[in-house]
Order: sequence, then C-alpha cells, then structure tokens
Amino acid sequence: MRNQSLRMWGLGFGLWALGFSSASAQALGDVAKREEARRKQVKAPAKVYTNDDLRADTGSAAPAPAPVSQGAAPNAAPPAASPAGGQPKDDQQAAADDAKKTEAYWRDRVAKARADLDRAKTFADALQSRINALTTDFAARSDPAQRAQIGNDRQKALAELDRVKKEIEANTKAIADIQEEARKAGVPAGWVR
Repeated sequence: MRNQSLRMWGLGFGLWALGFSSASAQALGDVAKREEARRKQVKAPAKVYTNDDLRADTGSAAPAPAPVSQGAAPNAAPPAASPAGGQPKDDQQAAADDAKKTEAYWRDRVAKARADLDRAKTFADALQSRINALTTDFAARSDPAQRAQIGNDRQKALAELDRVKKEIEANTKAIADIQEEARKAGVPAGWVR
C-alpha cells in the first residue's frame, strides 16, 4: 500500500514538473518572438562612417595604415624603416611583436603565472602545516636541547613562509599586470582569464 502511494505521489510530481517545464518553455518562446519583433521595428542607422569618410571630411590625404600580415613566418624580420618617412623602427618592431602575440601566447602567459601562483600557495599551506606541527611539538617537549632545535626549525619555517608570501604577492601582481597589458593591447578579456 505504501509503495503504491509513493508511486502515485512520484507520478503526480513528475506530471507537475513536466507541465511546469512546458509552461516555462512556452513563455521563453513568447519572449523570443517579442524580441524578434522589436528588433524588426528598430531602424538601422542612417549613415555608417568609415575611415575614408573621415579623411574626406578633414581634407587629409593620409595614407591608409598597412594591414598586418597574419601569415608571416614567425622568424621573419620586420622590414627596415625608410629614412624618408614611415614608421620609426621601434614602432615597426612593436607592431611586429604585437602580431606575434596570438591567443595562445596570452593564454600560455597567464597559465604560467597562475601555475606559479598556485604552486606558491600550495607551498605556503604546507609550510603553515609544518609551523603548526613544530609549535605543537615545541610545547610538548620538556628537554631544553630538543626545544631549542624545534624552535630553530620553526624560525626557519617562519622565515620561509614570509618569503613565500612575498612570492604570492608578486605572482598576483604579475597576473594583474598581464591582464592590464592585454587590456591596453586590445586583447579580448577571455584570452587572459
């Protein structure tokens, strides 16, 4: 009798859940249709401005920037700057370096920095466990020679923990610096997360 009532309760709950999910799916479909209708009503901008339009408006006859070659060999040297004009050699080198900085470059760089940070945090946790054990052991000893040795070991572990904490701060700052550098270079945020 009890099993039968449990089955009936389960069946009722299942039907309720099925009805609830279909009702929410219907509501989602309605929302999508309304959004599509709203987008059809929104008018496109009257004029799209390009770089050519801006040059024509200002009367400037500045040449268009040279496209960056994506298919260039990784070991190819950047072209030398002409003495009569063009970009200075430092700007060309920077442009060539930026072209080499792909998604893989940024992801690898952030991954290495995060791995260093994780390693330092793990080491800090291990050192803290060692310090706790040495503190407990120090309190349990009554022999002055043993206490002195344990006290020295504890001091060394505390000094190492301070060094590791500074390393953690440096690694955290390095990750923030990489993210800031990527932001300034116009790199998509997903590449450095």
